[in-house]
Amino acid sequence: MISPTMTKIIGYMPKGFLKFLSRKILNRYINKYANLKINGKENLKNIDKPIIFISNHLSNSDALVINKVLEDQDITFIAGVKLKDNSLTKLGLEITKTIPIKPNTADKEAIYTIVKTLKSGNNILIFPEGTRSRTAKLMEPKKGVVLIQKLSKATIVPLGISGTEKLLPINDKDMALECFQSADVTINIGKALELPQKNKEESKHEYEDRLMDYFMSEIAKLIPKEYRGIYNN
Repeated sequence: MISPTMTKIIGYMPKGFLKFLSRKILNRYINKYANLKINGKENLKNIDKPIIFISNHLSNSDALVINKVLEDQDITFIAGVKLKDNSLTKLGLEITKTIPIKPNTADKEAIYTIVKTLKSGNNILIFPEGTRSRTAKLMEPKKGVVLIQKLSKATIVPLGISGTEKLLPINDKDMALECFQSADVTINIGKALELPQKNKEESKHEYEDRLMDYFMSEIAKLIPKEYRGIYNN
């Protein structure tokens, strides 16, 4: 694996060359360590764009892998601002389009940028859980995707990813020390979701909760049973 020192040196290179080199380095690691399998790509045919992809989140390699296998979708990823502070994850940001967002806050500026991106016809990907799962199981999500869909009217497509927790395991002490390891990685693409209508007796809060349960349940259908966590049923 590339050393933290070398990663920092690379970070001082000119922007254009940095992007080229980052892509070469990270694609090399993915090609070497990941046995990739993708299912359901046919579900993306004839879908109205823009698309909000929603996925479970297991590893810092998730966006890199998804970006590689769905390169033709030209996805912009929603990423926590802290990734810019880490020398290794910063390389990943060089090869993916990202919109930084402040976790656990009403980041109005980020939401405005996300909605503007969608209304311009571009696809985005959101990890509704807002953080990587330390157990590889689905966790309770944040509701931001509901607001973003409401404002943008974008189509929602669920993804289910498994194996990346082994490809680039989490190191909570220092993300720069995370190392690629050989792993089987599967990405399952679901069909575009039809949003249920709000019932008259439902409050706004209840309806948003029902939507999020629906979204996460659809992700759960695309991952192995042991990954489903609180959405196992």
